Amino acid sequence: MNVEGRNAVREVINSDKTVDKILVQNGLRDEQSRTLINAIKESGVKFSFAEKAVLDKMSNTGKHQGFIAVLSEYTYCEIEDIIDECVKTQKPVVILDGIEDAHNLGSIIRTCECGGVSGIIIGKHRQAPVSDTVIRISEGSATHVKIARVTNVNNAIKQIKQNNIFVFSLELGGSSIYKSNLTGLTAIVVGGEDTGVNSLTKKLSDGVITIPMEGKVNSLNASVACGVAVFEALRQRSKL
Repeated sequence: MNVEGRNAVREVINSDKTVDKILVQNGLRDEQSRTLINAIKESGVKFSFAEKAVLDKMSNTGKHQGFIAVLSEYTYCEIEDIIDECVKTQKPVVILDGIEDAHNLGSIIRTCECGGVSGIIIGKHRQAPVSDTVIRISEGSATHVKIARVTNVNNAIKQIKQNNIFVFSLELGGSSIYKSNLTGLTAIVVGGEDTGVNSLTKKLSDGVITIPMEGKVNSLNASVACGVAVFEALRQRSKL
């Protein structure tokens, strides 16, 4: 797996991910690049310089900015790791139900890392995996937040509820998110871009929360909706 771009590579070397090597474009003289090169040297990660054409050929995005880190395939954590973190910190869990767009997933991961979550649970079906593109869009946040990949999201919800974690589905027709208690042991289910939260998943949830809207279009992009929910949970926790 390749991680591309200055910010993403910087986050990788500051994480506990295994970096096989980093390729740095020859001739970089700007201050940001020189600072990152020094950080790579200090990290002890193996690196080498190469011509721009070499990085262009390796790049999947065309936006490597002169830096490509080569990692072992992304390592997901276990769902138990996220449950334990939630019980210990009382930070929310985010469950993704059918986020198929890699850009949306990357944005959600970045938002969740910034907003402070115990972890993110994604399914193996109808769900984008953590890929090079996702890591780039997340600006490297995927290396700092726990992500578990499960075969069945509904079974994961049942396991979460067995640990006394209250599960909300983020959907239309529920209680206002601003009047709902998002403190304590909480999980938030965010549905797919087109389908929303699956009907069975919604039934398994303990409640439905809704973001009040005043516009004529009554839906938000999945990553934006997730951001509103995560930061409302953060706001409520900060008042305790």
